Amino acid sequence: MTTVFDSTKTVKTELGKQNYIASDEIATIVYLAQRLGKPLLAEGPAGVGKTELAKTIASATGRQLIRLQCYEGLDESKALYEWEYSKQLLYTQLLRDKLNDTLGKAESLSEAADKLAKEEDVFFSTRFLLQRPLLKAILSEQPTVLLIDEIDRADAEFEAFLLEILSDFQVSVPELGTLTAKHKPFVVLTSNNTRELSEALKRRCLYLFVDYPSLQEELAVVHLKVPNLNPKLAQQAVEFVQRLRKADMRKSPSISETLDWANALVALNATNLDKDVLEDTLSVLLKHEADLQKAKRQLMSPPQQPKQRPPTDDFGRFSGN
Repeated sequence: MTTVFDSTKTVKTELGKQNYIASDEIATIVYLAQRLGKPLLAEGPAGVGKTELAKTIASATGRQLIRLQCYEGLDESKALYEWEYSKQLLYTQLLRDKLNDTLGKAESLSEAADKLAKEEDVFFSTRFLLQRPLLKAILSEQPTVLLIDEIDRADAEFEAFLLEILSDFQVSVPELGTLTAKHKPFVVLTSNNTRELSEALKRRCLYLFVDYPSLQEELAVVHLKVPNLNPKLAQQAVEFVQRLRKADMRKSPSISETLDWANALVALNATNLDKDVLEDTLSVLLKHEADLQKAKRQLMSPPQQPKQRPPTDDFGRFSGN
């Protein structure tokens, strides 16, 4: 049985039951996306919880999650449907064996042609249709959550192909005609903002920018997801992550990497975020050598004290004894 969000408060409560802390803005956009029947486009840095939001919506509403992972070169056949040629070939062999019986009983050429046409209708039927994520969501007998993940990785041509589906929730299969959704799916698109999406796509969606959380928001997530971590150490860890994100790294640590680090600190029975612990675990947070070296230079080494200059006179000459 699926659950319907009847208010923004309900959204926060139900997502909270799934251990997802939703801000007022997130709760509002999720509620409006359901109420207005429009896709939700969640954009922001990698690892801030966009995909997790879609998964949590599915869990909270009791809907099946259908995920389409986008990538460069993704086309309609991989996203929508393919004909199962191996099954069609097997059917062709069976048809050949029965062809004489089928056509031999016909009293005229016209009747034989009609019988053969009926066999062709079976040949191109849903029994030989391999449903990919988009068609699976449209033909599902139950309401679903359709996650189109990292749409910015797909080509602009594929993005244009999505417009019909997101507008009318229907697809055209030449051999079968137009297939319309039995239940309009709750659609969530995510983007890491690696390229600009088209205005046509954005018009069809409700837009949500998901940024890195504030210190208090991230600390709340750590307390929720890693309850065994010492509160003092959790505070130190989150403060350090927040400093890393302000240090112009090639790849700033995501929330998921913060949680990985918190779990690593628990596994190591760490009690304090000292220099040794940082050196041993920093690679859990940072995945590029340049970032690791920068963090060690800027954030882990104590600042150099300026050398005391000897006193000079007004002309800059040494005036000591």
